Amino acid sequence: MKLKPLSRRDMLKAGVALGATTIFAQPLKAAAPPPVAITPALIAAARKEAKASFYTALELNTSEALARAFEAKYPGIAVRVERSGAERVFQRIAQEQASRIYAVDVVCSTDPSHFIDWDNRNWVEPFVTEDMAKHFPRAQRDPDGKHATLCAWLEVIGYNTNLVKPQDAPKGYADLLDPKWQGKICKGHPGYSGAILTNTYLWVREFGWSYLEKMAQQKVMQLQSAADPPKKIVIGERAIMADGNDYSIEVAKEQKQPVEVVHPAEGSPVIPVPSGIFSNAPNPNAARLFQSFLFSVEAQQIFIDKFAHRSFHALAKEKPGRAPLSSFKLLQADPKLVLAQSDEIKARYAKIFGV
Repeated sequence: MKLKPLSRRDMLKAGVALGATTIFAQPLKAAAPPPVAITPALIAAARKEAKASFYTALELNTSEALARAFEAKYPGIAVRVERSGAERVFQRIAQEQASRIYAVDVVCSTDPSHFIDWDNRNWVEPFVTEDMAKHFPRAQRDPDGKHATLCAWLEVIGYNTNLVKPQDAPKGYADLLDPKWQGKICKGHPGYSGAILTNTYLWVREFGWSYLEKMAQQKVMQLQSAADPPKKIVIGERAIMADGNDYSIEVAKEQKQPVEVVHPAEGSPVIPVPSGIFSNAPNPNAARLFQSFLFSVEAQQIFIDKFAHRSFHALAKEKPGRAPLSSFKLLQADPKLVLAQSDEIKARYAKIFGV
């Protein structure tokens, strides 16, 4: 099966600021419910349940930090973090639902197309927090109220400054095919990471499968998560990362590690991370309280301050001096097309790279 090309109009849209576009391309089926406030009654009901499960594709340290902050704010409610790559989380939920094991309360994925699949199965509960309604752009909220963008980041090129001089560093994806980088590149895998699946979809859309076939000749070190390539270049095991999240590089730079980000000339893929509540959540009140916390300015500031993620909360404050998303050329994926082509992408990628 051949990947469907996008129109010129769609291609032009990919370069505009994220805040002006939407990641939720589904047709409107029902109006979103009114926002729900955090009330003493909700807190009491959540404490009666005493727990919530959080299925997450965010890094473990990020997810745990959010869970512990919630527990400190609402004593008596424990959050169990179930962390894996987005594609593994997706598979696990499908298996559990098929077996009528209803274990997930709140879920966030680095692959927005997962929510299209879950929505089509009526697995996601419409729930709008007050912060979503008041402080998040409409473009970052599902029109049916079933999910919203919890955070976002960019996939970028990166390099170890001890191994690569700035003037020699690749300026874009085309430069990664230079023979001088053979055996010096690492990257994530779309079969594990939702962010890398989106990144791979965008590479194929922009450059064709021939680009990945040429990349495979570069003797690339294959990793799993989008967080793994930055770790490899920090320790100097590889000089270049072909894909990986920008936030890990930002945090490493703050820690005086020898790494630098390159925003590719062709554009930086945007990775939005939607979050929602499952309709058959075993702890629905704790799920609603936890979801409300995740979208609060308090939690959103944790994303920014500790983990260098991007927030769309109007009251959250970006770190001084950090360039806004609107300053970059952005590549954005249509989640519907990612969902339709995900199996092909994973299979063809595995065949090309032999992994």
